[in-house]
Amino acid sequence: MSIIKRNHTFPSVFDDFFSRELINWGNNNFSASNTTVPSVNIKESAESFEVEVAAPGMDKKDFNITLDGTMLTISSEKQHQDEKKEENYTRREFSYQSFKRSFQLPKDVVDADKINAKYENGLLHLTIPKKEEAKKQGPRLIEIG
Repeated sequence: MSIIKRNHTFPSVFDDFFSRELINWGNNNFSASNTTVPSVNIKESAESFEVEVAAPGMDKKDFNITLDGTMLTISSEKQHQDEKKEENYTRREFSYQSFKRSFQLPKDVVDADKINAKYENGLLHLTIPKKEEAKKQGPRLIEIG
């Protein structure tokens, strides 16, 4: 059982070819709009799935985590504006960050009511517990009759 990643963008072959670095062709941390998409680690244990999202510089209020059926979506929007209040500025910097990552959870395996999330030291950590009947059972001795 594994969590399946869903992409929300479908870049063309030409966009993909010209936007990739020649030395780092396999770089998957950029979306079609060349914005950074945070890296994700997913680990499965007998008890749960552990999802880690690398998102430094964010606050926990910047994240939106939803579960729609078996589709888990982690998204964020953050807009930053330089605080200088000069009226005759010649340059003013605006910054906007957003991302959306979706994962298909295994059907009838996850205990949705007990999903836990915390953000600490630039890492969003989700614990997605499994239902009791979905947890891996140890080896069982079968009697021969």
